[in-house]
Amino acid sequence: MTMNDNPLNSLILPILIRPILLQLEKRDVVASQTLRNALTKAEQTNPGLTYELVKGIIQKGNLNVNMYESILRLQGAQQQQQQSDSSDLIEYRLNRTEDAFQELNKKSAALKRILSRIPDEITDRRTFLETIKEIASAIKKLLDAVNEVVSFIPGISGKQAVEQRKKEFVKYSKKFSTTLKEYFKEGQADAVFVSALFLVHVTNQIMITVKSKCE
Repeated sequence: MTMNDNPLNSLILPILIRPILLQLEKRDVVASQTLRNALTKAEQTNPGLTYELVKGIIQKGNLNVNMYESILRLQGAQQQQQQSDSSDLIEYRLNRTEDAFQELNKKSAALKRILSRIPDEITDRRTFLETIKEIASAIKKLLDAVNEVVSFIPGISGKQAVEQRKKEFVKYSKKFSTTLKEYFKEGQADAVFVSALFLVHVTNQIMITVKSKCE
């Protein structure tokens, strides 16, 4: 993954599409599950397909929607639903009961919730500066939680896989910091939204990798 990639490629399906299908499931379970399975398979075969689909609809309707800002907000709302088994974001939640795994769940969700506040707070310099401090603290706490979990992961290859995800997370955390400095010079809010979404993405990748190696 590089900064030239679009974080929306990996986030549109879980954050926008699947919650809609969960609502549809209340009316027609078969139709919802059929659509979900079809879209999931299509996305696996052609990563970013659902983003292209949504982008095409927005363009066709000539809608003025900032996708980066909208998805950043939406993923925050989704975090509030993670305590419910109906939330599709359980794919990013660890089921192991040990304290280390539950702590990683909490720190992952906390970071993403704080990031989701950026669109509302970025125009208030004083508030935003406080939020940046919260983000820095949340990043450190997440890294500490990952370090605690590594000792539970069996096998060298499993540990290496998680360590690689951690390196990616650190890389994009640094890029986020650089983007913030550029924002205060140039005022490009979209660049901050994109960088924040990359942090959401790499956080999700940590959770998926830990889950695959331990459950």
